[in-house]
Amino acid sequence: MEALMSAHILPIPACRVKQRNPYFLPSSSPRLIGKPGRRPLHMIKSSNLINSAAASIQPLESSTTERFDNTLPSKEVLDLWRNAEAVCFDVDSTVCIDEGIDEFAEFCGAGKAVAEWTSKAMNGSVTFQEALAARLSLINPSLAQLQDFLEKRPPRLSPGIAELVKKLKDNKKDVYLVSGGFRQMINPVASILGIPLENIFANQLLFGNSGEFVGFNKEEPTSKSGGKAVAVQQIRKAYGYKILAMIGDGATDLEARQPGGADLFICYAGVQLREGVAAKADWLVFNFKDLINSLD
Repeated sequence: MEALMSAHILPIPACRVKQRNPYFLPSSSPRLIGKPGRRPLHMIKSSNLINSAAASIQPLESSTTERFDNTLPSKEVLDLWRNAEAVCFDVDSTVCIDEGIDEFAEFCGAGKAVAEWTSKAMNGSVTFQEALAARLSLINPSLAQLQDFLEKRPPRLSPGIAELVKKLKDNKKDVYLVSGGFRQMINPVASILGIPLENIFANQLLFGNSGEFVGFNKEEPTSKSGGKAVAVQQIRKAYGYKILAMIGDGATDLEARQPGGADLFICYAGVQLREGVAAKADWLVFNFKDLINSLD
């Protein structure tokens, strides 16, 4: 496997992109280069995606929220949120209502087994790299399968995320996507939301000359346990942000709240409620409207 990765790995070639899919972009592990700026949205309309996502999420019973004492922010937490200069978002079950790797696995015929490993990873019961390697081994995707998946399964955004990202950008806050998922699947999400591709920290699927799967880039910080914390620390150090917030649903997102990383962890439980993570959050929200309204 290592020999294959060192000898035959090629970036995804632009010539393989089909004309009707503007999102299958080569992504050679972009890093933080210069101050991130705004880019125009691509051609996919996000409204239909947002509406379909909203229809699929059922409101939680009030008894669920009453189990937690952090659904209303303290003054300190609210001040940190309002004054944050940068906000890092998890992608799966946060920005999007799906777990991307689970959707891809189901598409490739390995859904149930992979979903079990995803749950273990998100709940912190196994190391992230162990779960990532196991899931990819079960899927064993080809480049052609990935291309087909991206064309047939566009991302489904969580209700309110597009409005929240716009509000943050209007308030001069920088927005990042920090994910244990894959760049090839996250590029379309960033394009819909107008987030520069260099603001993505995620993993990279690798394929050989014939389009066969040969692994993933193990140099990405997000390929390891604690990787989101490392990525957030890199972002903060690169730009000298005084206050940085992390928003996500899983244990790997919670890990980003540490010295030199995120000052604030907001648990978004509008898709998945992971009680152990939610209980430790600085602020637990079930609707992005709460975050939007708090910025007024």
